[in-house]
Amino acid sequence: MKIISGTLKALGPGILFAGAAIGVSHLVQSTRAGASYGFSLFLLVIVTNFLKYPFFEFANRYTAATGESVLKGYKDLGNFALISFLILSFISSFINISAIGLVTTGLAENLFHTGIPIVSLSGILVSLIVVILVVGRYHVLDKMMKILIIVLSITTIVALIAAIQHGSSITPDFVAPNIWTITGIGFMVALMGWMPAPIEVSVWPSLWMLERSKQTAHKPSMKETLLDFYVGYIGAAVLALVFLSLGALIMYGTGEAFSNSGIVFSSQLVNLYVQTLGSWSKIFIGTACLITMFSTLITVMDAYPRVMSESILLLVPRMSYRKDILYWFWVIFLSVGGILILVYFQNKMKTLIDIATIMAFLAAPIFAFMNYKIIRSKSVPTEFKPPKWLMRISYAGLVYLISFGLLYFVLKFIY
Repeated sequence: MKIISGTLKALGPGILFAGAAIGVSHLVQSTRAGASYGFSLFLLVIVTNFLKYPFFEFANRYTAATGESVLKGYKDLGNFALISFLILSFISSFINISAIGLVTTGLAENLFHTGIPIVSLSGILVSLIVVILVVGRYHVLDKMMKILIIVLSITTIVALIAAIQHGSSITPDFVAPNIWTITGIGFMVALMGWMPAPIEVSVWPSLWMLERSKQTAHKPSMKETLLDFYVGYIGAAVLALVFLSLGALIMYGTGEAFSNSGIVFSSQLVNLYVQTLGSWSKIFIGTACLITMFSTLITVMDAYPRVMSESILLLVPRMSYRKDILYWFWVIFLSVGGILILVYFQNKMKTLIDIATIMAFLAAPIFAFMNYKIIRSKSVPTEFKPPKWLMRISYAGLVYLISFGLLYFVLKFIY
């Protein structure tokens, strides 16, 4: 019973990670991959999840072994490492919050037909999230995500079973697109950027782990920490394949393409499920998708301010007495900045998402190398260091991330 109790107390950060991952990268990018290229990118999704895996585990392993956040590990590498992470996170935070907010707002409008302008509606949603964070903070996030991930997983798998029974929708005169073009490679890079999540997100569970320990008064063992991580990571990876399959089975080869408008795209996404499950499912599926994206937006709006404030406190310790003020400053500042970017990109959803995901992929080797360095540091006891096989996968992962990044750079800026 003690083992079960400890495991249950440790569960939470991995689920929050899954909630952050199962958002735009799954509902949008994975579905687009299947709709545009069928099952051609199925193996790419598997390989990407496999080769990025070590760097996410390194972050969880580091915090379990040392009792410190990954940000502290970056600080120990030198101020340059932490400042680099802070700058890259600062840039990506606005774009990511805006991209997630745009999809969430589109789903809300599609479900409720409020008629409220998309910018105003996004402001209402963001304000609601701020209230939720003020009232509940980590406790609300933890409880909410455990329920929502289960709901989304069940509905999505049911939809996939129905889609398989439905069969392929390819028209007789359809000509398969060539993935090995500048456009195709650009899309692959965008898909990999947030698959299953940007590597910078590996920092977030380490902060949530420390918060969870305070909440439960339980310091999880390495085994408990990794189990929580496995649940979140493997679940996110499997659902990415499920969403890709839905796009491939329902939209690939039909001549229908996803719209660049957030509201129109959201309608198309919900209709994917309706075509497989029937018209009765529209409200049910629309609500599930909206709740999923809404919870992703909450997770992101908690994580980025938490990362920003913790990084600043590590760089300027004398500001520790202003920890709460820093957190709320970043919540408001990033929310306003995200909405301002959304104003410009409200009818360019795919463009905004591609920018966010490509930036994430090009920055991935930097974050991956930093995680590789901290797990090999002296602060991690020998018995908690990763096994040799995992280190070998990390070498392959670094080569993979750097090689694809260089390929994209050459094709985009030279040819």
